[in-house]
Parts: sequence; structure tokens; C-alpha cells
Amino acid sequence: MNSLWFFEDTNLFKVLCPHKFKAYKKDHDFDAYKKKDYIYFTEDSANKVYLIEKGKVKVGYYSEDGKEVVKAILSKGQLFGEKAILGELKRDEFAQSIDNSTSICPISVDTMHDLMRDNQTFSFKVYKFIGFKFKKLERRLQLLMFKDTKTRLLDFLDELCADYGYDCPKTGDHVIKHPYTQKDIASLIGTSRPTLNILINELKEDKILDFNRNEIRMYKRIA
Repeated sequence: MNSLWFFEDTNLFKVLCPHKFKAYKKDHDFDAYKKKDYIYFTEDSANKVYLIEKGKVKVGYYSEDGKEVVKAILSKGQLFGEKAILGELKRDEFAQSIDNSTSICPISVDTMHDLMRDNQTFSFKVYKFIGFKFKKLERRLQLLMFKDTKTRLLDFLDELCADYGYDCPKTGDHVIKHPYTQKDIASLIGTSRPTLNILINELKEDKILDFNRNEIRMYKRIA
């Protein structure tokens, strides 16, 4: 698998969910998905955007030779399908639940346009998010094209540290609590899981990090 992007844990659900707006709350429902359920397929009509209340969603597409290309693995509070706001008529990607208890907040494009028209602050936040996403997507693509796998892993870990990490006061190490499995990480940096395991073991041997199911610890480097 290949990957183009992963998002930091910015909880847009708190800002965008129609439940926050009285005019839309009454007729608004959440959709539940199990693992491997599809939210939408390539070529489906693009008439909604989606926020994740809980669980995880994989967004990607299939190449001409049938290989799955993972663009994003998203978790609570994150938005997808947003190109519909910009005028996309049909999906050019798929979205699939990869959690057994995923809950999605679907928002019609018409509702989003109404909210954006009536609230400039809301509109600014939506466009800022979309612009930020495209900028980071371009950066991720450049890494995949021009950097080796180990460099991509280290860059990914730096992003995880910025988004999910904190400094351990006793040791000065950076501790990262994150929602991704090793399979997720391999997909997101465009490599295989066996290759990822080899790289992680090398970094462990070099005393750069410790890696387990629940956390990653980036050791403090002594100059």
C-alpha cells in the first residue's frame, strides 16, 4: 500500500457538526459502520461531507493495476469528503470504516453551504481546513516521491510527536500516545509491515526510540 496523508487530531466535530446548530439538529442522525463497511465508493455522487464522531476511516483509491493506495487514515473529529463543498460531483476515492464501532456525522452539501453563507467564521474555518489539507497533501506526496522509507518514517514520527506527543518531565523523552496500528503506519508511509518492523528494530537498537502497541517513546538526544 501507499499513502499520501495523515491528519493531526484536530477535532472539527466540535465546530462543524449540525447538532451544534438548532435549525438542523432535529432532523439530523448519525450513521453507524462496522469494520470493512464502505461509506462511499469511487464514482458515487458527492452530495455529502462527513465527520467522524468515533472510530476510524480509511480513504483511498485503486490504481490502474488494482493496488490499493491509502490517502488517509482518519479518527475522531476529522472531516472527509470535503471536495464536495468545492463542486465535486462524483467521488474520485473510496471511504471505508476500519473500526467495528465507527459513527459518522453526515452533512449534506446544501446544509454546509447554508452554514457557510450564514456564518463567516464557520466558513473561514472550513476553507482554512481545506487549504491546510491540500498543503500537507502536497508535502506528503513529495516525501513519497523523493525520500527513502526510513526518512519517511522519521518524518511521520515527528508529525505524530507534534500532534499526539508530550514531554516526559522525568527523562525529557517525547512520549506519543496515538490511535494508529503498525499496519496503519506502514500504509501511511507507503511501505510494507515487515519493512516497517525492520526499521523500528533498527531505531530501537540505535536507542532512538522505543515502540509498543500503546505508545512510542522518542528518547532525548544528548548533544
